[in-house]
Amino acid sequence: MKAAPESQKRLLDLAELDSVIDRLAHRRRTLPELAEIDELAKRLARLATQVIEAETEAGDLAREQTKAESDVDTVRARAERDQKRLDSGAVTSPRDLASLQSEIGSLQRRQGDLEEVVLEIMERREAADTKVRDLVAQRDEVASARAAAEDRRDAAFAEIDKEAADTQGRRTAVAAEIPADLLALYTKLKDQYAVGAAMLRHGRCQGCKVALSIAEMNAIKAAPHDEVLRCEECRRILVRTAESGL
Repeated sequence: MKAAPESQKRLLDLAELDSVIDRLAHRRRTLPELAEIDELAKRLARLATQVIEAETEAGDLAREQTKAESDVDTVRARAERDQKRLDSGAVTSPRDLASLQSEIGSLQRRQGDLEEVVLEIMERREAADTKVRDLVAQRDEVASARAAAEDRRDAAFAEIDKEAADTQGRRTAVAAEIPADLLALYTKLKDQYAVGAAMLRHGRCQGCKVALSIAEMNAIKAAPHDEVLRCEECRRILVRTAESGL
């Protein structure tokens, strides 16, 4: 393939711009905020599950406390009713009086036992409510941290995308100056080897960093200036400049 030396040198400008675009794309894919957001999202999901479980436990204890308090009220009401009967003097039979007094005593003991149950449930519920508050606070803190990380990610994306768009604009202008057949070859090689063209600098290919032999350098010296050369090692377009050492 033939191409003017100046057109070949423009490939180096194109390669540098492509390198910048590739670096920006890599930076966009590997932003620290992306890993941070992913980890925070996982933590948030775990905390959301824990909050639901803790709220369920607290709700169960609240219902259990309500039932236990209702049982206390029922026993207390029955004991008060029996006490009123006893105090009214309506019961005169010694046997009935003894039975009533025994029942009142039994109800009072039962009430005491139930009140102990209520206290134990209240303690468990207080601990459960505290756990809910702590988990909700942790969840909100992680959600806030994730939102902050997303803001930093979006700001970085905007900066990278602006630089990439500017670079792509310059690349388009440079590509327009390169003959179509040369550009097509460069594009094909870039797709294959990531870099489509490299400078020959002081007898060394800057693409693969391999030093050319004396025979290879002599062959390059003898080649026409408009001949498009390829590195024998990495197969990239080898661009001659004043620094090539020819």
